[in-house]
Amino acid sequence: MDEENLSDEQEEMELGNDGQFHEHFRFTVEKGHSLLRIDKYLVNCMAQISRNRIQDAADAGCILVNGKAVKSNYRVKPLDVISIQLAYPPSEFEIIPQEIPLEIVYEDKDIILVNKKPGMVVHPGFGNFQGTLLNALAWHLKDDPDFDVNDPRLGLVHRIDKDTSGLLIIAKNEDAKTHLGKQFFNKTTHRRYNALVWGNIQENEGTICGDLGRDPRDRMLFTVFPEGENPNAKHAVTHYKVLERFGYVTLVECQLETGRTHQIRVHMKHIGHTLFNDERYGGHEIIRGTTAPKYKQFVENCFEICPRQALHAKTLGFVHPRTQEEMHFDSELPADMSQLIERWRNYAKSNGLV
Repeated sequence: MDEENLSDEQEEMELGNDGQFHEHFRFTVEKGHSLLRIDKYLVNCMAQISRNRIQDAADAGCILVNGKAVKSNYRVKPLDVISIQLAYPPSEFEIIPQEIPLEIVYEDKDIILVNKKPGMVVHPGFGNFQGTLLNALAWHLKDDPDFDVNDPRLGLVHRIDKDTSGLLIIAKNEDAKTHLGKQFFNKTTHRRYNALVWGNIQENEGTICGDLGRDPRDRMLFTVFPEGENPNAKHAVTHYKVLERFGYVTLVECQLETGRTHQIRVHMKHIGHTLFNDERYGGHEIIRGTTAPKYKQFVENCFEICPRQALHAKTLGFVHPRTQEEMHFDSELPADMSQLIERWRNYAKSNGLV
């Protein structure tokens, strides 16, 4: 579920009013499966839910194995029956088909590749029950008898934030999701993002390593912790390369080695280059530049042109789950980011910043 629009399981449990728990998901561990932490196992099964969310659910007693609640470090064994139970009935989050336009980049009998528009929530959640990408997908595949958008064994393989645009892959069958899920888990996919960030990055390229965890002062934010300091923080690595400089802002390409929630947004802020107009992390303020009224008005106009964090999932590479063919897709920047970059390019040239 989308981290931007759904709080943790403890808060979800407070929404229930019948005093009962309801099963939302059930999995049986395959014969011959190796011992694996249950949080890692469930991340592979449910790409729409982050590992942090699964751990929170375990802490709240919502994950049962063979009828008994377990913690996130429990190691699954072959034929274990895993049940995820919450205080609200599953029908409250049933994904219903809605006729919403989708930009489909590629589709075959196994996968769909979508170029998500900014502002579209990926998965229904508290506060966003309709109008999501999965609602649109349910409509697109409503005549496919083999696809059930509510079946966690199908569907999303990875996620991007509501206000991030770009490429997402969806599995149309269980085998495809299993194969693709393993690629994301083993970090063999290739994902590159374009981002406009505040400040003039000195180095032409670099790597950011920093464990990501929830900010203890605000659970809606993530922050970087020194390695080993926070046992709940997750190892994260982002490689970046400067594409173009505009004096007060820089266009960069970010390549994900890991895929943590808000990873690029938090890592870039950590090195002093917050994403342009990223309200959650302070990028909606004028961080670099001058105090001139004309400059302030220029930046305010830029905020209006691109009213969200300037981040786009531009490329995605993976091995096709059936044909084993190496596939690589590239997407154009959406109109808001293209116009934003062009505005900064013209401003930088006319003011001698480049």
